[in-house]
Amino acid sequence: MDAAESDHAWMTLALAEADRAPEHGDVPVGCVVVAADGAELARDHNRREELGDPTAHAEIVALRAASKKIGQWRLEGTIVYVTLEPCPMCAGALLAARVARVVYGAADPKAGACGSVIDLFAEPQLNHHATVRAGVLADESRRLLSSFFVERRELKRQGSLPPDADDSE
Repeated sequence: MDAAESDHAWMTLALAEADRAPEHGDVPVGCVVVAADGAELARDHNRREELGDPTAHAEIVALRAASKKIGQWRLEGTIVYVTLEPCPMCAGALLAARVARVVYGAADPKAGACGSVIDLFAEPQLNHHATVRAGVLADESRRLLSSFFVERRELKRQGSLPPDADDSE
């Protein structure tokens, strides 16, 4: 299997993980961490609402699980597949963990830190760098996000969500 096929296969798993997040009111973002040898280390999805934790983005939760699995914080040589372009917090965590490669689906024009708003991965002063591949299964990722927010707006309109509930993409 070549890199493009492998990226597609892993992103499919990340999308399946993202699909679980709305079960507990979270934005559908999924992440899979893969070791250099191709073994899956961890996968998870956004859990901010579920855990009441502003740092419980899919990437952070999956990085924690991967680090626990291998017994160290350095995830050198790993590839992270995430359905939405990482935000600055997550990009910083990916860099700090020494991830080798980041593959994401949909761009995030409001908070993306892989080039949409800023590009932390291209910052020459940082002590670690990772390669980035954008747009893998981007349409599928965008559809999942869009349908989630359409549903949220409708629930808010019906009064099923509090007026201050986030309903914008």
